[in-house]
Amino acid sequence: MRTEIKIALVSFLIIALSLTSCNSKETKTKEIKPNIIIYLTDDLGYGDLGCYGNPIISTPAIDKFASEGVLLTDVHSAGTVCSPSRAGLLTGKNPYRSGFYYLQGFAGTHLRDSEVTIAELLKSGGYETAFMGKWHLSRLEKTSKAKEPNPGDQGFDYWFASTHNAYEGPQNFRKFIRNGEDVGEVSGWYCDVLTQEASDWLTHKRDKSKPFLLIVSTHEPHTPLAPPEDYSDLYNNALVDSLEQSISYGGIARPDYDISQNKKEYYGTVSQLDKAFENLLITVDAENLTENTMVIFTSDNGPESPVNLEESQGEWAAPTRDFCFGNPGIYRGMKRFPYEGGHRVPGIVRYPAKIPAGTTSDEMVVATDFIATAAKLAQVQLPNNINFDGTNALPAFLGQKIEREKPYLWIFPAHEDSYFRMPHMAMRYNDLTLIGWLPEKTKERSIMEWMKTSTPVRFALYNLANDPEQQNDLATTEQDIVAKLKPIMISQWKEIRDEGPYWEKLNKVAKK
Repeated sequence: MRTEIKIALVSFLIIALSLTSCNSKETKTKEIKPNIIIYLTDDLGYGDLGCYGNPIISTPAIDKFASEGVLLTDVHSAGTVCSPSRAGLLTGKNPYRSGFYYLQGFAGTHLRDSEVTIAELLKSGGYETAFMGKWHLSRLEKTSKAKEPNPGDQGFDYWFASTHNAYEGPQNFRKFIRNGEDVGEVSGWYCDVLTQEASDWLTHKRDKSKPFLLIVSTHEPHTPLAPPEDYSDLYNNALVDSLEQSISYGGIARPDYDISQNKKEYYGTVSQLDKAFENLLITVDAENLTENTMVIFTSDNGPESPVNLEESQGEWAAPTRDFCFGNPGIYRGMKRFPYEGGHRVPGIVRYPAKIPAGTTSDEMVVATDFIATAAKLAQVQLPNNINFDGTNALPAFLGQKIEREKPYLWIFPAHEDSYFRMPHMAMRYNDLTLIGWLPEKTKERSIMEWMKTSTPVRFALYNLANDPEQQNDLATTEQDIVAKLKPIMISQWKEIRDEGPYWEKLNKVAKK
């Protein structure tokens, strides 16, 4: 019922906006609405694919896919870690506006029913919608005491999902839920199971008279890693050992002990993912959907990095992190870091009806742009009462410039842990990136209170045009530029910060 009410409200607004702009003396022929597939990988680094220059990993299917569309060199996830980036992709808003300061479940964090998602928006335009895979935006299990919105409540007609990662391993996963019902153990690897479920939906379960939105959200290559040996064995040789030495891993310190024997598992998982993606595209082609389907391939954030277990605590000390060999390319930082390596990710788009094959774009695109892009293609209006942080990225896909109304902020609430003494936010302004640090959090303050009352107090400045590795801090030599950008960052941060829910206060109210 809640979803129907939201769809009705969005539809009413769209109809009203359409009527005001309608010219009764002129009838325009509308284009056929395209299907849209978003293939979201987990922790895949900017430099993990052959088409992005990886010297080791074989990804022939994705490389071929890139040759059939546009390869984007400046694509960014909406956040630097899982749940925030997924919330931003679905809503078109900086995830902090929706209260995703960290992972789902943190202080009660979940995607609230009041949010308008890309699925709900496209449903109002006649689309059928489906979600497959890792959700990580609310608790889906029936046993959960908190009755939080599931994908069905957020506009997806069909869903086959899991709340979190495949922590017990990607093979024979036991926690899939289909349309609200527990499925039980499903034989096979996570990405392959998703491909089968998505293929079945495309072939047998959707209404073929409607355009569709399909989101496939893989676990791979997030840890734990356990690909079939046919894939991992490809990388168990001396040549791989020698090539691996050339990767910088974002300049982040690796463990002192030797983890090199694990690299074949990561590389093999990426190759397995490549094959799973190819199999989905085979179904798309078999259903004669290729020409009029826009397929977006991307990642939820930068690659995970191993940590020094002696310096780390709690969840950061998971031994599975010794298997992390994700590559951010030339960029600094990895997952969680506001530096480029934490959020610059692969981005490839194929849409044969509109996008020329074999092209490249250097325009900046953020995952929050996808909802505006989809709305444009689906011929529906974005609600005007929402502070969207994205813009229509279709011009970038076509080799043109994007007009972006405001800069974008990436934020991560690093605090006491010595490993995560990193900047708290980054703001992109043309080729410039301003880095900001919040004041130190004292132990008596909660993370939520600290974030909700703090503004940046220290800054660094980098020019990505001539320093993509972010090695040369210009804050001292370019003080006039810092003086110009600081108030923009602070103003933007305050607006985003203050719009997001204060979960601790909401929880206290709910308990009364």
